[in-house]
Amino acid sequence: MKFIINISRILVGALFIFSGFIKLNDPLGFSYKLQEFFTPDVLNLPFLEPYALGIAVFVVIFEVVLGVFLLIGYKPKFTVWSLLLMIVFFTFLTFYAWYFDKVKDCGCFGDFLKLKPVESFIKDVILLVFILILFFGVTYIKPLFGKLPTTVLALLGFIISLWFGYHVLMHLPLIDFRAYKVGDNIKENMLLPADAQKAVIDYHWTYTLNGKEEELTDRGSGPTKYDKIIKVETTIIEEADIPKIQDFSIESDDEDLTDYFLSEDKLIMVVSYSLEHIDRNCLTELKKVTDEAIRKGYTVIGLTASGEDAKKSIKETYKLDFDFYLCDEKALKTVVRSNPGIVKLSKGTVIQKLHYNDMDDLEL
Repeated sequence: MKFIINISRILVGALFIFSGFIKLNDPLGFSYKLQEFFTPDVLNLPFLEPYALGIAVFVVIFEVVLGVFLLIGYKPKFTVWSLLLMIVFFTFLTFYAWYFDKVKDCGCFGDFLKLKPVESFIKDVILLVFILILFFGVTYIKPLFGKLPTTVLALLGFIISLWFGYHVLMHLPLIDFRAYKVGDNIKENMLLPADAQKAVIDYHWTYTLNGKEEELTDRGSGPTKYDKIIKVETTIIEEADIPKIQDFSIESDDEDLTDYFLSEDKLIMVVSYSLEHIDRNCLTELKKVTDEAIRKGYTVIGLTASGEDAKKSIKETYKLDFDFYLCDEKALKTVVRSNPGIVKLSKGTVIQKLHYNDMDDLEL
């Protein structure tokens, strides 16, 4: 029993620390996922959407801290009870997402590893089993060190987690797992390779032939002879590969300028998914930075999902010398975790990404 407890302790503690750190590296991304769960189409808890970031930060810090507590043996009863409550909550969410097909990715490991809801649910059920083992064998969980060192390590785990979460919110994720990371080419990530997996689909045909109802299953050809097609149903056997980037575009009122701007040698994109919620305290500094970029030969554009009135108001109020173009809000939230954020590109390749707190670091 003691051996089983120790194995469970290591597995659960390590996984909670790893999963929590991945999300703590990008708490804004996790908050967007929580907002998706809170929408009327999923859990129908829209009143929680404004608090999604605070909830996200609390949950991921607590997740990391519980993993640390478990490994070092700090307050075993509190730790195991908390782990049990948390995994029950996560299991409910992943079951709900899978059973009702409401959310395609539960965000358990952020952008590092995309899991289907059914995969996340199975993972949580396995974790639940290990945590139940710990719950019933809590007396076997002993501190690794004396009382004072264990308390100091527990406190350090909390302080470091809190500092790290604050740091990435005030700057950008330390590790970028998205398709817009420095070094990636946006144009290339919008395409599929030649050897990409195509969808494999079974077609179930119901038709009549010589007045008799017949059925046929094939890969899309259909019956060669028939009187009338009654219905066709499909079953996806294998999902098709999809491009890493699907919803990014740079559009004016009347044309798509994506290829044009992504072919520029020296491009600065000022990204704001919502001009209504932009941090206005940084816009005077943004004006200085973008003016300097223009003087040094860069093409500067803004990208936003906001409407024309908001674009005009921001541009005129802060005398910005560049135009805003339209892009999908979800895509802009993915490009850079900052409102506004700055992205420097060369022929579509991301050279530098900056939070608005770090605009002075833009290399021109």
